[in-house]
Amino acid sequence: MLGRGVRSFVNIRIFDTKVALADEAALQAAASLRRAISKRGSARLIAATGASQFEFLEALTAIPDIDWHKVEMFHLDEYVGLPLNHPASFRKYLLERLIDKTGIQRYHFLDGEKDADKVARTVGTEIKKAPIDIAFVGIGENGHLAFNDPPADFETEEPYIIVNLDEACRQQQVGEGWFPSLADVPSQAISMSIKQILKASEIICIAPDARKAKAVKACFEGAVSPEAPASILRTHPQTTVYLDRQAAGMLSRQ
Repeated sequence: MLGRGVRSFVNIRIFDTKVALADEAALQAAASLRRAISKRGSARLIAATGASQFEFLEALTAIPDIDWHKVEMFHLDEYVGLPLNHPASFRKYLLERLIDKTGIQRYHFLDGEKDADKVARTVGTEIKKAPIDIAFVGIGENGHLAFNDPPADFETEEPYIIVNLDEACRQQQVGEGWFPSLADVPSQAISMSIKQILKASEIICIAPDARKAKAVKACFEGAVSPEAPASILRTHPQTTVYLDRQAAGMLSRQ
């Protein structure tokens, strides 16, 4: 645990609506991608999924003048054992909401239908080949970052790890309509590790809706702790957190 006294770098921005939030976050993301491409000839990004990213990805993919053929994408997390054609598959999500819309040609999926440990090692080898320019992330109702549920592993140096999903995380997936019941939600996932997420030069965190308010308060006004995994974002010098009024509703300062 790093405690309450840790210096916080995070920039929290609060908007009246999810659409306004998404539009501003998309503009920041687009500028970062263009800057990386202009400087180095390519950009490497980490893409999140889930209901929190709907409006953001719609706004981002509508922005012109991003050379997506020069963007390399890495997958943040995926369920173990879930087929590609399942409605909750994050590979399916990214294909439909990002890859097919932009024409990204270089992407690294976490195939949960294969040997999970081998997939984690293979994609982990690829992500270590060059720096990551920008990561898109969200915050779970239990404060998770990617699928790192509390208490999260803040120490592992492995880029991807196999994690056991806790009941709160699995129940969120039911609540969002991805699965019909808790019994249908996989119990394990391949997740990018906390340290790997923090290696991104820039992080954009998008966490709208009232159901995220308790986690937002714990992560940004409580201790930086594995018990509130997304609290670690406060230690990253280039993180912007995008909230709507509902998600920010329990913060003491708005």
